[in-house]
Amino acid sequence: MRRALTLAATPGVPLGPNPRVGCVLLGADGAEIAEGFHRGAGTAHAEVAALAEAGDAARGATAVVSLEPCNHTGLTGPCTEALVAAGVRRVVFAQRDPNPVAAGGAEALRAAGIDVEAGVMEPVAKGVNKAWTFAVEHNRPFVTWKFAATLDGRSAAADGTSHWISGTDARRDTHALRAECDVLLVGTGTVLVDDPQLNVRDEVDQPVEHQPLRVVMGEREVPADRRIHQGPGEAQHLATRDPAHALAELYAAGRRHVWLEGGPTLAAAFLRAGLVDEVVAYVAPTFLGAGAPAVGDLGITTITDQLRWHLKRAAVIGTGADATVRLTLTPGGDH
Repeated sequence: MRRALTLAATPGVPLGPNPRVGCVLLGADGAEIAEGFHRGAGTAHAEVAALAEAGDAARGATAVVSLEPCNHTGLTGPCTEALVAAGVRRVVFAQRDPNPVAAGGAEALRAAGIDVEAGVMEPVAKGVNKAWTFAVEHNRPFVTWKFAATLDGRSAAADGTSHWISGTDARRDTHALRAECDVLLVGTGTVLVDDPQLNVRDEVDQPVEHQPLRVVMGEREVPADRRIHQGPGEAQHLATRDPAHALAELYAAGRRHVWLEGGPTLAAAFLRAGLVDEVVAYVAPTFLGAGAPAVGDLGITTITDQLRWHLKRAAVIGTGADATVRLTLTPGGDH
């Protein structure tokens, strides 16, 4: 199962509507026969990829899969039928499929006479598909809000300049985390003022092959010469100020993880709506004393109403004067 989970997390797989899945086929003696992983929407599922590699050797084998085999026909056929047809004897999987459309694989396999074991390393498997699992269970994308700020909570100086608050290593770290999402979202104000590229770039600052969808949210027009319209990948303008409406549109389009990187106004709108599921904050060892705050007005007037978050992890990114502290937080009990 550890190998199946490693396969599921293979880097470079396009993200989106489908989960990341890995599969290992074992012979009667426990030796590996074949393996496979899902490479993105429309491609063979992990089980089918492994079965194709195994050929006739799959008969009587054990399939170890990171997610319950699907039991529906989408862009590809049901994995349950492929496993039965291949003569697999036993199936062991980690996470039960939370998608009601695709669920029921375990029951279908048992009905076909296949021995099934569920829940092996399930917490790890859920971690591999954290955003996808959340999205399917809540019918909206998982939202990560990222911001960079000074020690006094400023995201820009008094003259509006904000490049660069965080260090070079922190910016590279940001791109690595951006690559785990399938939407990069900013507001029209950020596009008009900062004109960001809003893409994922590699260690030498070049765009990678698979880009998240670049989304601008807001009612103001976005000029055609803005850099968000340039480069590989797609861009979209959601002409709304309603976070829930924007997330509904993105979910309907198959998007499951939104990386929110707008200014203080957009961030405040998502927080007020209770639609931020994770915060990634890069705190630089510097002070400005004035300038734009990291987040706008939340309507909080007394300390007892503060939005309290749990610190999930902290890491120092970079060294010396270039060092930045990255904090990852999840909503607190009174959020």
